[in-house]
Amino acid sequence: MLRYSLTVLIVLLPIVLSAAGITFEGHVRPILKAHCFQCHGEAGEKQSGLDLRLRRFMAKGGESGPAFDVNAPAESLLLERVRSGEMPPGDDKQLSEADIRTIDAWIRSGAKTARPEPDEVGDGPLFTEEERNYWAFQPVHRPAVPRRPVSSRERTPIDAFILNAMTPGNGFAGDADPFRLIRRAWFDLAGLPPSPAAVAAFVDDRSPAAWERLIDQLLASPSYGERWGRHWLDVAGYADSEGYTDEDRVRSHAFRYRDYVIRAFNSDKPFDEFIREQLAGDEMVPLPHKNMTADTIEKLTATGFLRMASDGTASSGIDQSVARNQVIADTLQIVGTSLLGLTVNCAQCHDHRYDPIPQTDYYRLRAIFEPGLDWKNWKAPPARQISLYTDADIELAKKIEIEAVTVEQERLQKADSYITRTLEEELLLVPEGLREALRTAFRSAEKDRNDDQKALLKEYPSVASISVGSLYLYDRRRDERAGKLDAERSVKEMRFVAETAKQELDKVPAEERKAIEAALNIASDKRNETQQTLLKKYSGVLVTAATLSQFNPQAAAELEQDRNTASELRSSKAAVDLKSYADLAAEIRGTKPGEGFVRTLTEAAGVVPATFVFFRGDHEQPKDKVQPGDLSILGGGKSIAENDASLPSTGRRLAFAKHLTDGRHPLVARVVANRIWLHHFGHGLVESPGDFGVLGERPTHPQLLDWLASELVDSGWSVKHLHRLIMTSTVYQQSSIAMAQAENGASLTPLYSSFPVRRLESEVIRDAVLAVTGRLNSKLYGEAVPVMEDEVGRVVIGQENLDGERKPTKTIALNGEEFRRSVYVQVRRSRTLSMFETFDAPTMSPNCDRRSFSTVTPQSLLMMNSDFSIEHSNQLARRVIDEVGEDVRLQVGFAWQLVFARAPTVDELNEAVDFVYSQRPLIAAADSTLKTDDASREALGVFCQALLSSSRFLYVD
Repeated sequence: MLRYSLTVLIVLLPIVLSAAGITFEGHVRPILKAHCFQCHGEAGEKQSGLDLRLRRFMAKGGESGPAFDVNAPAESLLLERVRSGEMPPGDDKQLSEADIRTIDAWIRSGAKTARPEPDEVGDGPLFTEEERNYWAFQPVHRPAVPRRPVSSRERTPIDAFILNAMTPGNGFAGDADPFRLIRRAWFDLAGLPPSPAAVAAFVDDRSPAAWERLIDQLLASPSYGERWGRHWLDVAGYADSEGYTDEDRVRSHAFRYRDYVIRAFNSDKPFDEFIREQLAGDEMVPLPHKNMTADTIEKLTATGFLRMASDGTASSGIDQSVARNQVIADTLQIVGTSLLGLTVNCAQCHDHRYDPIPQTDYYRLRAIFEPGLDWKNWKAPPARQISLYTDADIELAKKIEIEAVTVEQERLQKADSYITRTLEEELLLVPEGLREALRTAFRSAEKDRNDDQKALLKEYPSVASISVGSLYLYDRRRDERAGKLDAERSVKEMRFVAETAKQELDKVPAEERKAIEAALNIASDKRNETQQTLLKKYSGVLVTAATLSQFNPQAAAELEQDRNTASELRSSKAAVDLKSYADLAAEIRGTKPGEGFVRTLTEAAGVVPATFVFFRGDHEQPKDKVQPGDLSILGGGKSIAENDASLPSTGRRLAFAKHLTDGRHPLVARVVANRIWLHHFGHGLVESPGDFGVLGERPTHPQLLDWLASELVDSGWSVKHLHRLIMTSTVYQQSSIAMAQAENGASLTPLYSSFPVRRLESEVIRDAVLAVTGRLNSKLYGEAVPVMEDEVGRVVIGQENLDGERKPTKTIALNGEEFRRSVYVQVRRSRTLSMFETFDAPTMSPNCDRRSFSTVTPQSLLMMNSDFSIEHSNQLARRVIDEVGEDVRLQVGFAWQLVFARAPTVDELNEAVDFVYSQRPLIAAADSTLKTDDASREALGVFCQALLSSSRFLYVD
């Protein structure tokens, strides 16, 4: 498609124009506006005195004379300059040959206008009738449903509009079979595959209401909000990091906005309310933001929509003025593409080159948001967070803190006692005459020590180094002393036992001593009865360490004292004891209520900043002051009050939000309805969902688009209502057929005459794999699942844990969080999960108004070789074996049902079984250490990997 040929894009002209039909407004002015107005007419700029905005201005010409001459077209200055490439200046701005031919044909046909030109034109915006009559700027009128012959294929008004646009003889394809329908519906509404049980229940349900019942079940599922919330998060530019700089600071509390969006879709929050809360939730709740109700928190959280743009203003080393204004520009781009369906951002530096959006309109829109994004009184991201703490939380936290401080004070007292103990122990190791002087020097404040004291402490560093932080070193010395005491006690014990035995032997009468000495030299089991009696009479001669206290109490007491001293040295470890106090204080503090924060947009009370048009978009060159308002092309552009005295804020965003959602705005309902259609079919009724302007696509079914927009508004802005209408239509329930194509690649099959085949998005592929393997963690909401770089630089799910060289070390367990749905996986701008990136994850720059889908080699390689694919294929094999046992036919059949949501045919089953058996000897040959059962499991894992890598799994038809 020739997207950038102005002639084709703007007026859809054939290359050869009918000279009689060429007009200035319809054909020439769009070319000049895109290439020349910036220097010749826009905002009062008239270089060389030439104004090209009107035909008569061109005829009048500038310093070089008239721009054209109808009597001598070939000599027209305008043609001469554009043909030579002199104008417009710059190689990238040259007019195409088609554009030059259009201008030439216009001059040769008499340089006609479509109507009389206005008598007076100022420097403000000038809109032609063609621009005012552009389809997207017209009010939405509910068209009548086309009346057609009664047909069983026409289930809803949607079918009537689609059939009415088809040429005679064309129609819908036959209905899809129930297996395809349920899989289509599950992925469409829940983003997950149906279980075999769900498939069986639907297929067996012969009730005419079975399909509607299935839709209602899926719309009531929490998975619906996760699926459709992800669509909106793309448009909102959701990210869990700030971007802008390489630092890419993490947004720890951005997840609350993500959860708000999921809850909004699950509850079918009216979309007009959804828009108002995101644009102005803070202006809908009272001040101060303390002890907030759930409703207040919800509305403040919603304004996270306006905090999704990259914001590097909390980082160092940046130009703050540039960074702040970039945040504002990106925010306006998100608002423009998501709600207005226009590239208003293209009017930041000059009038929009293609759409009727003057630069002043861009800054009128900016004025709506400037009180909350005041670049001259800026708040960096941390300063924009609002605490969720209540007064009760604060009081409880204070009480807990007092308790923790008490423990810390006890720790300080303990530390002082340990310092004193250690000091006295170390002083025992220095000459007695120096102890008092050392004690005094140590206790003196460093600034009060004299030179002698400093020298003394330097001479005895073991005393000088005593501190709370070094007590662990002295604990080691105490261990060493205890060991030394034990060794000395052991020697002393043997000596005391020997001395005591001798003393006891000396007490024996001389006539019996020799007999006892003889008995002592005989083994106890060899002694006769007389010897045993004699030794029992004089038991002291058999004294042992255990009986020493009976015969030598003083020696036993000395040994006991040594034992106790060693035990005390070992047991009373200062560092361990002090750490226990610190741990206890931390444990106590851990019981405080968690202080969450809301990432929000608010305005400073009483501050109403002025907004100026920036010359060429340069914030250092402010020009005219502007008032807040909508686009001028939309009914003159609604003016927004500069300040609403009834609100603590200016009320600008709230007034704008109400204007957008009053049901009469020509763009908003169309844009929303088109996005809903897009996500059901993979094609929008307008294929450029973020650009309804001239460079965007024209609606394929304009009446259907307006009918859906009207239906959305009339239903109370219920998104689920539109889901039901679309999914109960024949156009949705029809089967998929191969699209016939012409030689040039264009489709020959009428649009929507069959259901389009679509590849699953990156997140849905991962979620589907987790679901069929039985690993999916269905936990809702909460903090983002972290991502990190592994040892080879791939971005994987995991908690970063780096060593001193910033290399990954010990893995931190995520306790099942790693198996949560992909919508909860952290969105780091600088660290897109590698699997997501391979399958076309959206790039938030600043948002993604439509995803792209590629088919490239790395996708196949990932499904063949990656750890993700192999690990989950083996997990699927384990699940299959656990549930159906070792029978290969049952294994293959069950795996097939899990992955494809239907049973295999007989031929498919036989081929699959043969494949599994064929893998076993290959696996066994590759690894001779494998047992037979292990080889069988691996063979099944290979088969499971083939299923998960197949197009039948990765695509929905």
